[in-house]
Amino acid sequence: MASAADFLQLGNQLEIQELESPSGIATAQVYGQLLAVYILQNDGNNARYLWKRIPASVKTASPELALLWNVGQKMWQRDFPGIYDMLNKEWPDHLKHLIVAIAESTRKRACCLVSQAYSSISAEDFATFVGMSVDEAVEAAVSHGWEADTQTRMILPKKTGCYTYFIAFCCMIITIVGTYAASDSSHCVNKGVIED
Repeated sequence: MASAADFLQLGNQLEIQELESPSGIATAQVYGQLLAVYILQNDGNNARYLWKRIPASVKTASPELALLWNVGQKMWQRDFPGIYDMLNKEWPDHLKHLIVAIAESTRKRACCLVSQAYSSISAEDFATFVGMSVDEAVEAAVSHGWEADTQTRMILPKKTGCYTYFIAFCCMIITIVGTYAASDSSHCVNKGVIED
């Protein structure tokens, strides 16, 4: 699986390809991959601006672009069942690895939201958030170190992990960009993202 840095680099390369396209119009493949990268990064602003500048003729000729746009809309509405329903559609080969990454990222984001918002949640509701069967969701929760009560079918999330994940992600982005906007980068050093 590619890392966040790989997808950031891919996004930069696709932006350059779009800018350097003949007549200012990129291929549907470039637009599709770039839209998928923006959705993966939860970058609604860039996704919206990209969607507006994709020519109508390209959108019409490439139905996967509309599907991707629907995924993004469902994400911003936090319609988790809708997100997973859209992601389970048939996708062209050039988008499959990005769709897998979007699904994984969405599940991680959903777990973080659940861990921060709930002290307990039904296994059915949690399964809806993560787009899995109830049994798979319970297994995933237990593998995260959460408790699951088989009698009440309730999951007890732990509030740890999201902050560490968020800090590591932000520090990785800061490292890639090469600037240290935060005055205190000790969190990054402690997580091993920035060398001492």
